[in-house]
Formats: sequence, structure tokens, C-alpha cells
Amino acid sequence: MLISRFIVYFVTFSLHNRDMAKPFKGNTDKRVIFPQSKQQEFLKRVASVSKLPWRLIAEKIGVNKRTLFDWRREKYSISLGSLKKLCDIANLVFPNNVEIREPFWSVQKASKIGGKATYRKYGRIGNPKVRKEKWQEWWEKSGKHNPNKWFVARKVASPKKSTELAEFVGIMLGDGGITKRQITVTLDDVRDREYVLYVKGLMKKLFKIEPRISKRKNESSATLKISRTNLVIFCKSIGLLVGNKIKQNLDIPDWVKEKKEYLIPCVRGLMDTDGCIFLECHSVKEKKYCYPRLSLVTASPSLRFSVYETLEKLGFSPKIRNNRSVQIEKSEKIKKYFNEIGSSNIKHINRFKEFFEGADDDGILS
Repeated sequence: MLISRFIVYFVTFSLHNRDMAKPFKGNTDKRVIFPQSKQQEFLKRVASVSKLPWRLIAEKIGVNKRTLFDWRREKYSISLGSLKKLCDIANLVFPNNVEIREPFWSVQKASKIGGKATYRKYGRIGNPKVRKEKWQEWWEKSGKHNPNKWFVARKVASPKKSTELAEFVGIMLGDGGITKRQITVTLDDVRDREYVLYVKGLMKKLFKIEPRISKRKNESSATLKISRTNLVIFCKSIGLLVGNKIKQNLDIPDWVKEKKEYLIPCVRGLMDTDGCIFLECHSVKEKKYCYPRLSLVTASPSLRFSVYETLEKLGFSPKIRNNRSVQIEKSEKIKKYFNEIGSSNIKHINRFKEFFEGADDDGILS
């Protein structure tokens, strides 16, 4: 019995609230237009009678204090719903000297004023079709013959095929990246500091443009950047890839593969960026043996095989390890590499000297 009474009460209460809300819902966005200066007088009277600060009045009617001040200055008209709340706060009778208007009532008036002003100035009302036709007429007549300098791709040098360009290709295959408008090379700002300057000088010599070097805060990377559409076009023409080079299975360009004089500097650029020289250590009967290794790691199967094939042809007896790296493991072959191919990265040169100082004839360090 008690539950039945509660259900009846709850339904009755809900229907009552719903019915009470209906008239208010339709009036919330309508605007109230006071005679001049009367809106300001009404709001001051609300504050005087209610004896509430403006901040509390704004909170009670659910608007920002700044909105209330704009109404007081008669910058904007008051919404009908807010006016009813203001009357309730101060227990005032709804003003009888006001006009109730629909939302956006001023838009039609403003559009008419704007249309008249446009007609007075141009002799006609704007037409998107006519405007488009006039623009096309201007473009064909003079616009396309006088391009804005800010929208014209700037020229860059297009160097001929050379050992320096081949080394640049190797660098780009390693730590380079190309987008539609920019080429970048990202290196370690600490360990590759001297090499950053070397790459900067190489790029400037080849393309007659000095790369900009940017560094990220709290990171040890340095990125060399050149933003030139024509340079991107040139890089594509020599076999470099735009976008994700790993997904596109990058490889050494054919023109580099065809000549040994280009292959050597290209491999050097690759090894200087994506390569490393390290010690592989093993313990046998409590004695530690360390062997120098020269390794190039790449996620591209095509590039990995091309580097392996190149080093094999040049007599370095490489090995493919873990299906991800190409390694030169014999000490005499590592020495041969640094004597014949060399390195432009002082980091690799110093590591080579460090590992081979004091090494025995087999290159084994203990």
C-alpha cells in the first residue's frame, strides 16, 4: 500500500514539473526590448530592492557577471527568462513598457542595411557565381603570369653525380627523412656533435643552402633541416624516398650501385649514421675475451642485403646477424674498412683507435 502511494506521488510530481517547465522552455531565448535608458533603471532597481551585490544577482539568474554589466550598460537586450528571474529576486511586477521579440530579430534588419550599403558602393548585390567568373577572368589575363613570390618554389642547386652526393645519399638512407616540402637529418647532439657540423657543411656545399639546426628541449638530438620543394624533387630524382622509407623498403639507388667510386662513400654515409663499432665479450674459464665488431642495423631487407652484397664484393667478409644487422667481425677486416672506406664521423674513428690500441695479432682484447 505504501509503495503504491509513493508511485502515485512520484508520477504526479513528475507530471507537474513537466507541465511547469513547458511555458518557460519556449521563452528562454526571446529578447526583451526596453525603451532607451529604462533597462539600466530596471536593473538598478533590482539591485536596490533585493540589496544583493551584482555577483550574487548574476549567480541567481545563471549568467556571467560581465553579461549582467553589459545589460546594465544596455549593450545587449535581456533574455525573457532572465527578466522573469530578476523580477522574482526583487519581487517586482513584470515591466509593462517592454516589447518581446523573437530570437535573432536583428539579423534581418542588419542584412538589409548591409545589402543597401553594398548596392550603393558597387551598384549590385554580390553573386558568388559572378565573383568566381571575374576571378577566373583575372587569373587567365594577368594573375597566373605574375605569381606571388611567397608561393613560388625557390631554386636550389642540382649537383651532378659525385662521391660527395653519394655520401649524402648514404646519410639520408641512414638518419635522413623527407616530407613533401622538407629534408631532415637527425643526429645525436652530444656524441655526433662534430659530425653534425660535417653534414651541415656537406649539404651547404651540395645545394648552396645552409641547413637550419633545431634542438628539442630535454632531448640530445639535433636536426638539420632544409625546407625547399625543389630540393625534395631533386632528392626523389636521385632515388630517395618521400615519407616512411622503411614501409617503402628503401634501398641504395641504382646509379650508386653501378659504380664502385659511388658505393664506397654511400656505405660510409650509411655506417656513419646507422652504424656502430662495439665490443662483443665472452667469458671462458673465468677469462674475459672481447672482440671488436663493426655493425650496421637496418629494418629494410632490401637495404640490408645491398649493404651485405657491397661489403662482400669489396672483400670485407660480412655476416648478417639476427636478421637485422650486417656485421664485419674479423679484426683485420675492420682495419681494412677504416683504411679503405674510412669514416667522416670522429666518434667512430675514436672508437676504432680505442679498441685496437693494445690489441693482439688476432684482435682479441682481454
